[in-house]
Amino acid sequence: MRLEGGIADAIGGTPLVRLARLYRDEPYEVHGKLEWMNPGGSAKDRPALYMLREAIRRGEVTEGSVIVESSSGNLGISLAQLCAYMGLRFICVVDPRTTPRHLQIIRSFGAEIELVTAPDAQTGEYLPARIRRVKELVRDIPGAYWTNQYGNADNALAHAETTMREIGERLGAVDYLFCGVSSCGTIRGCRDYIRKRGWPTTVVAVDAEGSALFGGSDGRRRFPGLGAAQIPDLHDEGVADLVVRITDADCVRGCRELVRKEAILAGASAGGVVAAIRKIGSRIPAGAVCAAILPDRGERYMDTVYDDAWVLRELGTEPIEPAFGRAGNGGGRDDLLA
Repeated sequence: MRLEGGIADAIGGTPLVRLARLYRDEPYEVHGKLEWMNPGGSAKDRPALYMLREAIRRGEVTEGSVIVESSSGNLGISLAQLCAYMGLRFICVVDPRTTPRHLQIIRSFGAEIELVTAPDAQTGEYLPARIRRVKELVRDIPGAYWTNQYGNADNALAHAETTMREIGERLGAVDYLFCGVSSCGTIRGCRDYIRKRGWPTTVVAVDAEGSALFGGSDGRRRFPGLGAAQIPDLHDEGVADLVVRITDADCVRGCRELVRKEAILAGASAGGVVAAIRKIGSRIPAGAVCAAILPDRGERYMDTVYDDAWVLRELGTEPIEPAFGRAGNGGGRDDLLA
């Protein structure tokens, strides 16, 4: 059994584009890694491929295996796609924060959804309850295998050997790397690649308000894929040189600014990365080269980030028309949000 050819060969090699309009007035330059151009629509394609491929190589996954994983959405899509390609059964454990669009895509690949409806009684969070359900499924289903994105070293290795290597091949030793954090696989792998080469890169973790990572206090987060309710095994306090916390409203502003200025329709965590660069922009020296990982595509957030009524209802923020205005009226406000 081998995982190669076909859709697997389309993973990686995503474009790296300079965000020249978004940061036109800044003395530094920012290059966005468009991870939403992976076939599964996100950066999670990379660890999904790497974790499955290595498990197959070690003999832990065979033709009769049942893949099980806890996901807020994107990794579930990536695993569902690859399991469909290999003809493997896949069960994705999710909670109510997973968007309907993510669930639709996961199901479209023939995967099964296991919805955890009640949060963990002790912490009040869904992640511990999801992991507990994963362990029950692995215990009860013959041939079940948990890819375990939270503690699997292959998650980080995927980004060390592909994501950061690709950035380095294009830009060399960048001065800053901006990376959203959740399972910490992306930032851990990129950090390891950077340190192995002795680069002076400042690694910036973009974390959500309401995330337990980096000594934060756990709280409500409306967007999946950014921040975490508990510390994953791949996390360590030294994984980043700087931590920037952003709000849900920051994510919306960043997304709308990105699509307005660069015509890049990206997901919530990409908006958070854009917002983080704005927040510390005054500290970035002139001439610095920055890389920003933009994790997923925006179509999955049409009912949240790009829905004016949802933004007003959930965030209490009044959306304003983009600068180019509505189709046909030839104008509009330059603000993004009130």
